[in-house]
Amino acid sequence: MTVVDASAILAFLQGEEGADTVEAALAGSAISAANWSEVAQKIRARGGDWGMARALLLSYELTVEPVTLVDAEHAAGLWSPGRGLSLADRLCIALSHRLGVDALTADRAWGDGRGIRQIR
Repeated sequence: MTVVDASAILAFLQGEEGADTVEAALAGSAISAANWSEVAQKIRARGGDWGMARALLLSYELTVEPVTLVDAEHAAGLWSPGRGLSLADRLCIALSHRLGVDALTADRAWGDGRGIRQIR
């Protein structure tokens, strides 16, 4: 299992570099409800068909995990000025820590430290 970030899901849906890496990891993976919302918003903003994207993602048995109190507090602790991590980014990392699995991202601001897997 892996936790997927919105950036990784968007790369997959748009056929960008690293899409194959995301697809290989999708089956049985998890995504934070905050990141799920981010994906839906970006697909709709670009005029995409959210219903189709939603159905495709759920066909991989992707689990949408709620944001828990523990996640929220962990995400708050990950904040630091100038680091470049949004609240959704930090919630994704917090979820990966809670589940004890790696987080898959296309966001270079995350770096490539322990528990972070870059798709490109």
